[in-house]
Amino acid sequence: MTLSLTGPLLLVGAGKMGGALLEGWLKQGLDPKRIFIRDPSLPPAMDALAKRLGIAASTAPKLPEAPAVVVLAVKPDQAETVLTDIAASIGPGTVVLSIAAGRTLESLARVLPPESAVVRAMPNTPASVGAGMTVCVANPHVSRAQRDECDALLAAVGEVAWVEDEALIDAVTAVSGSGPAYVFHLAECLERAGIDAGLAPDLAARLARATVSGAGALLKQSELDAATLRANVTSPKGTTAAALEVLMDDDALTDLMTRAVAAAAKRSRELSS
Repeated sequence: MTLSLTGPLLLVGAGKMGGALLEGWLKQGLDPKRIFIRDPSLPPAMDALAKRLGIAASTAPKLPEAPAVVVLAVKPDQAETVLTDIAASIGPGTVVLSIAAGRTLESLARVLPPESAVVRAMPNTPASVGAGMTVCVANPHVSRAQRDECDALLAAVGEVAWVEDEALIDAVTAVSGSGPAYVFHLAECLERAGIDAGLAPDLAARLARATVSGAGALLKQSELDAATLRANVTSPKGTTAAALEVLMDDDALTDLMTRAVAAAAKRSRELSS
């Protein structure tokens, strides 16, 4: 299905995440002439792409009409300043879709015209390869149609889920927003353990990377839950069972991950306040 919107799209910030979204939209067939980029320091690759496709990109692009969607993809400490600068271009039918971490719906809305529609989204870095996970929450002024438009834009780079309680975004941040780093660290640890077990560093790195990515692909494609997949790999009294006795002893890994997620959620709440 070709991606289309009811009006222009203004992308504010075309860094790594903004650039990943832009590439996803273009792959889904969004008309580049309906895309406008506002970025004072456009990365060279994005600048070249914009020029090649005829996307208007500048510090203040001129839109033919109020945007249907403003995608805010700037650093969190820039969000309110940028929104203040573009508030005059926000129309009654515009929805602001923010991926600025830690910026609450209230903090975004207070620098916009009254009753502005705002969606707060928490994507993660696998969006850069079209395998992201984004969770969204909307303020009361977001219509069904606007929610659908935001959903379609984010679905261009992965899966999308919605919550009704904004407080849950802190837990989302801790699980999926920060989660890729936990998986990358798992690969680091597996690689290091392989080297300690006698493997050459390059082979250990290759095995760890392929094992983590392969297991992730199987988990995504399988209808079985993670616990069942784990059990299917584990032969009684076999090598996997021996390893799991260490990892699952007194819920060692479960406890470690629970504390890690709790720490990330706590920090997310601190940054939002």
